[in-house]
Amino acid sequence: MDKVKIIAIGDNVADKYLSRGIMYPGGQCVNTCVYAKMNDTDSAYLGKFGNDAVAAYNCEVLEKIGVDNSHSRHFEGENGYAKVTLENNDRVFLGSNKGGIAKDHPFDFTKDDLEYIKGFSVIYTNLNSYIEKDLPLLKTTGVPVAYDFSTRWNDDYLKEVCPYIDIATLSCCDLTDEQREIEMKKVQALGVKIILGTNGEKGSYALYKDKIFYHPAVKAEKVLDTMGAGDSYFAAFLVSMLKTSKDGKLISGSDDEILDRVKNSMEKGAAFAAEVCQLEGAFGYGIAIV
Repeated sequence: MDKVKIIAIGDNVADKYLSRGIMYPGGQCVNTCVYAKMNDTDSAYLGKFGNDAVAAYNCEVLEKIGVDNSHSRHFEGENGYAKVTLENNDRVFLGSNKGGIAKDHPFDFTKDDLEYIKGFSVIYTNLNSYIEKDLPLLKTTGVPVAYDFSTRWNDDYLKEVCPYIDIATLSCCDLTDEQREIEMKKVQALGVKIILGTNGEKGSYALYKDKIFYHPAVKAEKVLDTMGAGDSYFAAFLVSMLKTSKDGKLISGSDDEILDRVKNSMEKGAAFAAEVCQLEGAFGYGIAIV
């Protein structure tokens, strides 16, 4: 089995904690790369940076951690950032610049980019990455796509995105059990093979071929910050799915084998998310806000 590795294509931001006067590198794609490394898996980031101090710091941190950033784009202008505060150690978003320069520039993937991407085990991306129109092209690489819908999706968006992805996660904290199941089954009906529905401290659900499984959340010893809890769960889940397969592929083997791997990976995701909730920011590396 070749060594598994994850590429995250999309957002990077600084999470600016106004309550602390500190900013932390973040963005779901950057978080996923770092969490993969924390789970002993190589990762790479392909995204869009501005040319300000936020962009410079995020690049510096990725280099320190050992995340390959060689195929990212750099533009003149403001990098993405989000304004955050904490309420009872739970992160609360106060607003953002909507990705900064990222929203104004397409990826324009080259043949070299696509060949590079083919060397990875899975592509991670999400609805904050301005990547919807690129998904058909990324699908041609043959690398499975993992997609985070967060809390913001509707039927039209699902119809646009789902045909190009293999595994999805939905944040379902604001949904009833009945609503969560309906939404997860909508995603399945549109061709996604494995669907996760996370529900914070109430645990998580997985849907595979009409079978739904539940796993309770793992209680952190001391919660400092819930930033990155969902990202860390999904990243650890993906790493576990890859590492427990016989051929290093995300979804392969018999249905029984896949179901066993899904259950095991839910356990890994829950345990790792509890660890991450004991860190400041998504994964630390805080500096004074610039």
